Amino acid sequence: MSTKILIVDDEPPARVRMQQLLAEVGSQFPSQVVDAVGSGQAALEAVDRDAPDIVLLDISMPGMNGIEVARHLAAREHPPAVIFVTAHDEHALEAFEVRALDYLLKPVRADRLAASLARAKRLAQNEPRLEEVARALGSQRTHLTISERGRMSLVPVEEIVFLRAELKYVTIRTPQREHLTEESLTSLEEEFGPRFVRIHRNTLVARKSIRAFERVRGSVDGDGEGGEGHWEVLLKELPDRLPISRRQWPLVKQTALA
Repeated sequence: MSTKILIVDDEPPARVRMQQLLAEVGSQFPSQVVDAVGSGQAALEAVDRDAPDIVLLDISMPGMNGIEVARHLAAREHPPAVIFVTAHDEHALEAFEVRALDYLLKPVRADRLAASLARAKRLAQNEPRLEEVARALGSQRTHLTISERGRMSLVPVEEIVFLRAELKYVTIRTPQREHLTEESLTSLEEEFGPRFVRIHRNTLVARKSIRAFERVRGSVDGDGEGGEGHWEVLLKELPDRLPISRRQWPLVKQTALA
């Protein structure tokens, strides 16, 4: 039975060349190309539609690059094996080698392709290693993967207004709606820190979404004693008012609108 393969490369000649190479090694490694697409978004849609066994994935693509595509694929219940196709420098190649992820260096040779395909059939995709590679290459996602009602969807990071940790989930709030993710607030802050400011131990707010700060007076008790009050963030896109903790206020004041 032939192996189902998806080709992902933003350059049409590269997609054609890869199909020619697969035909050339067909006697060693029988395969069926289920599709050849030119973007990360199209790759994710093709994987969900065609369920390929192996994805030949270019790294350097505009928009969503190959590393991010692979990270989204790793969140699937049954992810395909991924072989990266790269023209990266030696430092990047070392990141792949140390973490035992396979890659093909452009221009791709037929014998190397055949060996890589055979290896990919034997090895399962390993999400932690993908995360290590992403960090080693300084790769940051443009979208977050969300599982909703059995379907995987993507939330653009640039649309996120705030992130709030609640019990075992983090609420992702966009102008349109809320989503839930099991990713930790700490890991999201580590990856997207420059985009957000922490206003509370459980809340990150997008810097671009901060409209203003407003002081809220503390309540007055029966003896006429008033509390200290607190500051809140007012948002551009939403009516929500988000409290700023006393510990975070000095840092928020210094950095949020810098």
